[in-house]
Amino acid sequence: MTAAVPRARRVHSRTAVLPAHGRRHNLSLVLQTLYTAGPMSRADLARRVGLTKVTVSDLVAELLESGHAIELGPSGQVRPGKPATLVDINRTGLQIIGLDLAEHETLRAAVLDLDGRILARAERPLPDDVAATAVATDPVLDTVRDLLHEILDAATAPLLGVGVGTPGIVGPRGVVDTAPNLGWTDVPLRDLLVEETGLPVFVSNDADAAVHADHTLGGGGDDVILVKIGRGVGCGLIVGGNRVHGAHFAAGEIGHVTVGTDGGSRCRCGKVGCLETWLSAPNLERLLADADPADPERPLREAGERLGIAIAPVVAALDLSEVVLTGPENLLRGVLLRTLEETLRSRVLARPTDTLSVRLARDSDDIVLRGASVLVLWDQLGVA
Repeated sequence: MTAAVPRARRVHSRTAVLPAHGRRHNLSLVLQTLYTAGPMSRADLARRVGLTKVTVSDLVAELLESGHAIELGPSGQVRPGKPATLVDINRTGLQIIGLDLAEHETLRAAVLDLDGRILARAERPLPDDVAATAVATDPVLDTVRDLLHEILDAATAPLLGVGVGTPGIVGPRGVVDTAPNLGWTDVPLRDLLVEETGLPVFVSNDADAAVHADHTLGGGGDDVILVKIGRGVGCGLIVGGNRVHGAHFAAGEIGHVTVGTDGGSRCRCGKVGCLETWLSAPNLERLLADADPADPERPLREAGERLGIAIAPVVAALDLSEVVLTGPENLLRGVLLRTLEETLRSRVLARPTDTLSVRLARDSDDIVLRGASVLVLWDQLGVA
C-alpha cells in the first residue's frame, strides 16, 4: 500500500539558485518539494522547482546515493515514449528518534518515520526526586539516557538524528538554560546526548516542538499560537510561516505571567496568580477535585478565561488567525475551549470575516514526539 502523502504546502522563501551559490540549498529544495507534493518524475520535479532537467537529475542521483530519496518505479501516466520513473523522499527507509520530556508523570520516546508516524514507543516514569543537582548525578538525566538507549534498540532503519522536546528555556546550542519542572539549570542536553549516541541531536522547548508538528504535519497555518498545557504552560508562535524565538530564545514562556490583579494561588516561582497556577494539568486537576459540587465546572471556565486574557494581546498584536490548544483533552475540550474562544472574541477587534480559529491540536498525546522529529527533518533534510 502506498504511504499517505502530506498535503502540499507553500514552500517558504526557498527558490532555486545557481549551483555555485548553494548546492545544499537546491538539494533541500528538491527534498522539500518531494516531501510536500509527493512522488513525481524528474521532469515534473524540474518544472516544479525551476531548475533544468540535467541539474535535477544530478541532484536526485546524489539523494539516491545518500539514501535520502528512492525510486518508486514507472509512473502510471500514459505519455509518449518510455514511462517516467517516479522518485520520492525515502519516507520509510529512514527513521528519527523523538523524546518528549514534558509530560508531568512520564518521560516518553519513539521511533518515527519521515511522515511523523510512530513505529515504536518507550517510556519511563519521571523520577520522584526532581531537584536541582549536579549533571553527573542527575536522576532525570540518568532516566533520559536509559530511555534513549532503549528506543535506539527499537529502530529498524538508519537514523537521521534525535529530536528532543523539553520544558524550559532552550538556548541555540541545545543548552537547557532553566527547566524548573525538571530541576535543570544550564544543562548541556544536546552535547550530552550526542556523546551518548553519536547522532545529530536537536533540542527544543516542548511547545516549540508542538507548534512545528502542527504546522508541518498537522495542517496548521502560517500565523498561529499554540498553547501547550501539561506539567507547565507554554506556547509556540509561528508568524508568516516562521517560528518566533525572541531575543533570549524565551518567546512563548507565558506560564509565569501574572493574570489579573485579583490574587490567586502562590506559584512555585514565588509570585501569586501566575497563569500556570490556573491552567497547568496538575493544578487544574487539583482545582477540579476541590471544586464546589454546585458549580463543578468553575475551574475550567476560570482557566479558559485567564488564558484568553493572557493571549488576547498577542493574538491582536500579531494578527494571528489560529489559536491551538494541546494537552489532556478531558480537561481542554468543552467548557475550557469554549470559554477561551468567548474571551478572545470579546477582547480582540472583530474581523470582517471573523477568521479567528480556536481549536484543539490533532494527536495531542504525541504532538511533542512528532514535533521533535520535525526538528531533525528541518536540519538534516531542509524539510519544514
